[in-house]
Amino acid sequence: MRWSQAVFGAVGLAAGAGAWLLLSGGASSFGQPDSVDLAAGQALYQATCADCHGENLEGQANWQSPGEDGLLPAPPHDHTGHTWHHGDMLLFTYTKLGGAETLARQGVAFESGMPGFGDSLSDQEIWNIIAFIKSTWSDRIREIQSVRTEAERRQQGN
Repeated sequence: MRWSQAVFGAVGLAAGAGAWLLLSGGASSFGQPDSVDLAAGQALYQATCADCHGENLEGQANWQSPGEDGLLPAPPHDHTGHTWHHGDMLLFTYTKLGGAETLARQGVAFESGMPGFGDSLSDQEIWNIIAFIKSTWSDRIREIQSVRTEAERRQQGN
């Protein structure tokens, strides 16, 4: 197993376990809301996320290996990446607070290049982006990711 896979696995588990704590004053719901706007999500993705994660969700080259700055490049959000390995709340929290802040609140020291967008995007806009990303996945991948979201809910008693 590559060290980056081990780090992502450990970080993902820790982040998923504590994500609900991070939003005590944030999002009004656990997981994606009932109403999302995919067209708005696609436009927001292109304006906000595509510079790093790619216009076609392909991510940056060599995204599993740290760059010269020691940070991992932006991962893909398509089926080749690990985005779908995480439940909705972790995806939301990571986007709203940024990678380093999300993990620091859980006691995990990890350098992340992912900034937080909570000051520039509303919760609904973040959910729209997440919904757009998820809409590009196959039914099989969406089902796997849905199971992970349900596991988050069960873990937190929601």
